[in-house]
Amino acid sequence: MANLISISRIFLIFIAVGLLYFKECAAAYIVSLILTIVAFSFDGLDGYVARKRNEVSKLGAVLDIMGDRITEYAFWIMLAHMGWIPVVFPLIVVSRGVITDSLRSVALEHGLIPFGKGSMLDDSVCQWICGSKFMKISYAVAKAIAFTFYIIAYIPGMPEVWAWCILIIGALSAEIAILLCVLRGIPVIFESRKFFVKEEN
Repeated sequence: MANLISISRIFLIFIAVGLLYFKECAAAYIVSLILTIVAFSFDGLDGYVARKRNEVSKLGAVLDIMGDRITEYAFWIMLAHMGWIPVVFPLIVVSRGVITDSLRSVALEHGLIPFGKGSMLDDSVCQWICGSKFMKISYAVAKAIAFTFYIIAYIPGMPEVWAWCILIIGALSAEIAILLCVLRGIPVIFESRKFFVKEEN
């Protein structure tokens, strides 16, 4: 069930992003907004269901990260393509994702998962920066606010004054999300050194 939730939110995001290209249709933007909120709700729901149903697994951890990546990549790229954010934002996010996921795949070969018990992170500070609930929630909330507020701001017919106020909040949230994205990637790089040192020895 948890894995099904992780996978289903990917399809919701594709639909939500696609609807935003109907630029003259307010209904399309409202439906996109609703689907985006549901998809972000699923992000926390899959982990909750996995714990409650005792379905925590390596596959579940991989699917959760895969869902996160596709969700954020789709939105960052779409926002840049629409001209709403600088193209450097998705470039940073995608580059960070490729680096951390590549290193996590090495950890997975050693039987270690990205977060939680049996994770690749040994250092307590690295665990907090990368895997603590506070940091995870902060990053998720920053992305959710950025994506949803950009959608709201560009709903056809939105009063200009309201649109600008909403855009300012969305832009600030996007910048915070980018900073957290980079910050949470550093521990993965730092902790991955041990795998390559072992191979050299």
